[in-house]
Amino acid sequence: MDDARVIKAVIDIGTNTFNLLIAEKLDSGINIIETHKVAVSLGMGGINEGYLTEDAMNRAMRAFEVFKVKISPYGVIPVLIATSAVRDAKNSKAFVDMVKADFDWGIDIISGAQEAQLIYKGVTLCFPFDEHAMIMDIGGGSTEFIEADQNGIIRAISLNIGVSRLYQGFSVQDPFTVENVNDIEAFLETNSQGFFKDAQVDTLIGSSGTFETFYEMINQQAFPKGNETFELEINAFMESLDLLIYSTLEARNKNEFIIPIRKKMAPFAAVKTRWVMRKLNPKKVVLSPFSLKEGALV
Repeated sequence: MDDARVIKAVIDIGTNTFNLLIAEKLDSGINIIETHKVAVSLGMGGINEGYLTEDAMNRAMRAFEVFKVKISPYGVIPVLIATSAVRDAKNSKAFVDMVKADFDWGIDIISGAQEAQLIYKGVTLCFPFDEHAMIMDIGGGSTEFIEADQNGIIRAISLNIGVSRLYQGFSVQDPFTVENVNDIEAFLETNSQGFFKDAQVDTLIGSSGTFETFYEMINQQAFPKGNETFELEINAFMESLDLLIYSTLEARNKNEFIIPIRKKMAPFAAVKTRWVMRKLNPKKVVLSPFSLKEGALV
């Protein structure tokens, strides 16, 4: 291996999905070598009560075993970043200690504000912010919103309105009823801390994750790898959200473009995204392939 190369590995310990990024750090950004994801559902069963279940932690350890094999050839120690499910868990220390004992890896539990900053750094690697924009990063535990322009971040917030929290917190019909949707939107309104009052931006940037699923459903093809952003036609996007909100689980299970961990939670993500679109009224929607893990690596 060329000693001049600076290769790093980052593991994003998300509430639903664990993401591994192995990349070469360059002066101009990053050169991605490998990416891997494992559906762990770390927040399932306890996120709204503030703890990590034993089963969830065991699933996490199996995911780390997979990642350890992927990282080993590069001879690097990964940076582990934990977000909503871990930072809000009363037993987070037990989880951190378990990972340290089994893998000798430390975990950096970041705040919501730090998470928003890293997401912004990741998105700046592929989006120039030459227009007034709002990043939306849909997570299982939290959702981050970062308003920015060519001068940098204007304001940012991390809200505990992630799709896993919604999924575990609401009793809904299959498919959703109008009343179900109204209840979820009322919850979003109550728990958004007034962030969207009088808010309006030119561009909504969906970063990675769920927005890749939206892209794949609309275009009926896999989200392209690389560092290019993609614009979604707004009318088609809104129509796809409406269809997803009122889709049945059976239909989603048959849809190859919805990954397994999102099949049950996708309508909640669609309700939230449509609600945000109506609040912001953006002129265009852009998808960023980069987010927290890329921001952490640089």
